[in-house]
Amino acid sequence: MSAVFIAGREISLSQPPYIVAELSANHLGSIERALKLVEIAAKAGAESIKLQTYRADTITIDHDGPEFVLKGGLWNGRRLYDLYDEAHTPWEWHAELFAAGARHGLTVFSSPFDPTAVEFLEKLGAPAYKIASFEIVDIPLIELCASTGKPLIISTGMASREEIDEVVAAAHKHGSGNVILLHCTSGYPTPFSDADLRTIPNLAKTYDVPVGLSDHTAGLAAPVAAVALGAVMVEKHLTYRRSEGGPDAEFSLEPEEFAAMAESCRNAFAALGQVREGRRASEAGSAAVRRSLYVVADMQAGEVFTPTNLRSIRPGAGLPPKHLPELLGRRAAHALKRGTPLSWDCVAP
Repeated sequence: MSAVFIAGREISLSQPPYIVAELSANHLGSIERALKLVEIAAKAGAESIKLQTYRADTITIDHDGPEFVLKGGLWNGRRLYDLYDEAHTPWEWHAELFAAGARHGLTVFSSPFDPTAVEFLEKLGAPAYKIASFEIVDIPLIELCASTGKPLIISTGMASREEIDEVVAAAHKHGSGNVILLHCTSGYPTPFSDADLRTIPNLAKTYDVPVGLSDHTAGLAAPVAAVALGAVMVEKHLTYRRSEGGPDAEFSLEPEEFAAMAESCRNAFAALGQVREGRRASEAGSAAVRRSLYVVADMQAGEVFTPTNLRSIRPGAGLPPKHLPELLGRRAAHALKRGTPLSWDCVAP
């Protein structure tokens, strides 16, 4: 499986997970709040900020038909046009947000939702494109994004195997072939029982590409578990305070929570380590108190070793306990004091 590079950062199984803060609608219509969230993301351990680049009239139309009104879930009863008009990130903010990301050491990229958004983001020098789960069926859009030669990060929420096959093929045919798939469940919020994180290694094996997680569950358990299963990227919504509301607040993390998630994901990656045998440096002190064979009662020269005077105890300065059966019944080579670690020169020939 080859690595994918975004703004020079290697994203692969050999590197710590790439942590992405999704800004989405959590700016609540305020550029000042959006800029503050960029700063918060950097302090909370994100490496990247992801935006969404659309206008209400580029993602839907202003229409009252029943199929244009959401049914059930977090946004029940809301018209698509009204929801997207509230949630979109104004295009005139993008340049300032890209610059703010750079100031704080963050890479900024976005999800485009139509060709005009791709053209706009190309002018801003976007280093990658995120394909949202709902757009995975828009093959012409994906082909256009791929044709830029930039890496594609593709969320797989709701997608069938055939749809993922098609989008990966399109990305390879029309672009650089640098694809990262993000396992995703497009439930807002997603119940833990629907997260199905075991899909992550399956996607990696099936498509031979790096795989991450776009997460909408509550808290940080799912991202940490995903890293343990091989996720190379974690995307999570970031807000200032959920209590302040907004379309995405319920499945977003607050700054302290996001920081804990980022740290826990990186610690999970470090804990995976590598397949190894033998002792680690951190175990050196513990090895000194492993069990070994000790004389536990004063013995005279020639006295027979028995379970009463020879035992396997801690610490570990004596012979390994595996020798106990062969030593019982043999004799002491010389007088031995209680607390003597047994060595072969203590045993008569």
